[in-house]
Amino acid sequence: MSDTTLASHLQQGTSAYKRATFALFCAGFSTFALLYCVQPLLPLLASYFSVSAATSSLALSLTTLSLAVCLLVSGALAESLGRKPVMVVALGLASVLGVACAFVSDWDHLLVLRALLGLALSGLPALAMAYVGEEFDPKALPAAMGLYIGGTALGGLLGRLLAGFLSDIGGWNLALAGIGGLGVLGLGLFIWLLPASRHFQAQSLSLKGLLGNFRLHLANPELRLLFAMGFLLMGGFVAMFNYVGFRLAAAPFNLSSTVIGLLFTVYLVGIFSAGWAGRLVPRLGSRQVMLGGIVIMLVGVGLCATPWLVAVVFGLGLFTLGFFAAHAVASGQVGQRAKGAKAQASALYLCAYYLGSSLVGYVGGYVWEHAGWLSLLGVLAGLFMVAAWHARRL
Repeated sequence: MSDTTLASHLQQGTSAYKRATFALFCAGFSTFALLYCVQPLLPLLASYFSVSAATSSLALSLTTLSLAVCLLVSGALAESLGRKPVMVVALGLASVLGVACAFVSDWDHLLVLRALLGLALSGLPALAMAYVGEEFDPKALPAAMGLYIGGTALGGLLGRLLAGFLSDIGGWNLALAGIGGLGVLGLGLFIWLLPASRHFQAQSLSLKGLLGNFRLHLANPELRLLFAMGFLLMGGFVAMFNYVGFRLAAAPFNLSSTVIGLLFTVYLVGIFSAGWAGRLVPRLGSRQVMLGGIVIMLVGVGLCATPWLVAVVFGLGLFTLGFFAAHAVASGQVGQRAKGAKAQASALYLCAYYLGSSLVGYVGGYVWEHAGWLSLLGVLAGLFMVAAWHARRL
């Protein structure tokens, strides 16, 4: 890459860099708030619509499943239509659908709207990752990706926290309407702050080119390992937070929705660890940072097996810290190791990532219902040990 080309990238410390990183922070925040706001509401939804714990998790699993599948299409469209326009449309549609979810009275209608919300959001995560890979100076890329992942962590936190608080005031309907309004605010900031792409090169839209890019990425053994890690880590992460609410609402804890929502403040450590992990990569290497994150997750799982609330909360904090560290590094490595068509490479990673969320998140409900909390934690620990094995092979 020439010096002239490098100079045209967003340099760390400049006003353009700050605007772009804050815009991406807002995008990550809004995406994850809309996506995960139903998680602390699952016990309420199960009671209101008279469905089981596993069935209630479909309010999240169907959203992440449609997101995963549609990422492959939106990633391809963005290679032809550009980054910012597709992201703006995606976030706008998702915000409208998020508000609409608050006004349904039928379980099937809620699931349809949540699935459509996942479809809309598919136009955002992979394109944000590709934008970072194309527009930021390579030296600033790990820090910029860490800030984006930090935005997703804060969105996940406040989406869950606010949903739990609003649900105690006005029920799950008010909670979903409030989060939809946050999405609209994030959309306005994103449109205003994000610079237009300068290094995007449009490709002609063709099925042959699309499949050729997918074959190129899937033939890359390092990318395959990263895709597998995304599936395992995200699947286990979502399963933990899907059912810890049921665990804490039952004896011996008997916590309310607001208090359970407050426990999601552990996401604050994710904001820290995502950026921290990105800064550690040049010193320690990506493999070591990812392995360290997974080990911390396993320690957190062990603490969540105890019957003491303080230990469980501390365990959730470690679990979250380790996850966001590993995920921030793995997602950044996808863009660096992909040989062209970076949006589609990011889409494949996120497709695996959200498939893990959907499948493991749903199946975890059956483990919880039929074998209990400790069995669920044992399954999650097994998934993370397989992920660590994949990280060692990089």
